[in-house]
Amino acid sequence: MFPQNLKEIQSGLLSGDLTMSALVEYYLANAATSAHLNAYVEVYDEEIRTKAIALDVKIKSQPKQLGRLFGLVVSVKDLICHKDHGLTAASKILNGFVSQFDATAIEAILKEDALIIGRTNCDSFGMGSTNKNSHYGPVKNSVDPDYIAGGSSGGSAVSVQIKSCLVALGTDTGGSVRQPAALCGLYGFKPSYGMVSRYGLVAYASSFDQLGLIAHNPQDIDHVMSVVSTTDNNDGTMFAKGLYPESIKSPSNRKRIAILKPTIDSEGLNHEVKLLFDTKMDTLKATGHQVDIVDFDYMDVLVPCYYILTMAEASSNLSRYDGVRYGYRSQQSTNLQDMYVNTRTEGFSSEVKKRIMLGSFVLSSTNYDAYFGKAQRVRRVIKNAIDDILSKYDFIALPTTTGPAWRHDKVLDPLEMYLSDVYTVLANLTGIPCMSLPLGKTSKGMPLGYQIMTSVKNDAHLLSFVDSLS
Repeated sequence: MFPQNLKEIQSGLLSGDLTMSALVEYYLANAATSAHLNAYVEVYDEEIRTKAIALDVKIKSQPKQLGRLFGLVVSVKDLICHKDHGLTAASKILNGFVSQFDATAIEAILKEDALIIGRTNCDSFGMGSTNKNSHYGPVKNSVDPDYIAGGSSGGSAVSVQIKSCLVALGTDTGGSVRQPAALCGLYGFKPSYGMVSRYGLVAYASSFDQLGLIAHNPQDIDHVMSVVSTTDNNDGTMFAKGLYPESIKSPSNRKRIAILKPTIDSEGLNHEVKLLFDTKMDTLKATGHQVDIVDFDYMDVLVPCYYILTMAEASSNLSRYDGVRYGYRSQQSTNLQDMYVNTRTEGFSSEVKKRIMLGSFVLSSTNYDAYFGKAQRVRRVIKNAIDDILSKYDFIALPTTTGPAWRHDKVLDPLEMYLSDVYTVLANLTGIPCMSLPLGKTSKGMPLGYQIMTSVKNDAHLLSFVDSLS
């Protein structure tokens, strides 16, 4: 069995007990034997073999020149630019597109000798909670292929779950890293908004999107965060200072943890999730932490506020895909207007088209104030309420999902699917860092997760606390 964390992998490579080539073959074999789960859009098998050989030579001849992430193999969501590699956002409309540059995060990890094994499947343009809204078909959960892996970063989660890589780079707009991490029994981290550059991420909703990380343990997420959190003039939303791992740390080992009362009182919360979550909170109390239930009056408006704003931003961001400059172009047109209409009709999935249309509706002159403007004001009220709670507590804890993964053949109405994000959208609405941790398993053996979040820029503090719990 190969090591399952970066520290042990690097130790084995330096001692000669392990080679990068052998490790890569192990990952490639796992990806091949699990191909039926549909986690990958493309595996860079020959490319990563060549780079593994070169890294083995560097380890022997120039060990002092090794980057901080040598030995790390990562998968990359099909929403993140990797130079000279395909990028489709799991859509038809970007069919044939090849990225001309590396995302800032990709550039950062490659400089530190990480290797990329391939690009992973996802909900088209990151829109969905099931990873069934993909041009390449659904991703299946390796615990039971009849069940979803979660979305939109389902392929990212399963790539780690099947041990085809050590860390997956995904994107998190409203829980797209944390929800699949929870449903696959993994750790999923969404940094503070502004902690990691968004340059090179295909935009869904720009004020919500964040690079996210999925791994088997928080230590490996910490290693990657220390590399990808770097200043970038290409992203005007980046923090000017206070990047990872800078953090305001509490001097006490006894942490103050708030539980939002509506989460544990919700009728929609699965009884097994509630039981395991209550047990986890009791354990935290028993180990000396202060755990209090606090009032939060805005749980019912989280999902409506989130979807109004993200759909509005999506309608603007996705207007650039028109068949003129790159990607798919409809051949069923005789004039320019028909080409635009047919390209977007044929190239976008039904879920993407639905969100574009709803976004255009809420941004229209007759509806702007009633929907978009009001949602922006509600977002500020929610952020103020959460900031107030976090001024009195170190962390907020809540379940990641309302229940376990559901079967692929279960038919959900759109509202039911959107409501499944009720516990994850809070961190994106407020821009705070949040980690999903494994919580346990249901009676049927399906994984569950819970979240811990903290105030902006306290990412390292959060990861340190999570590490103490693992």
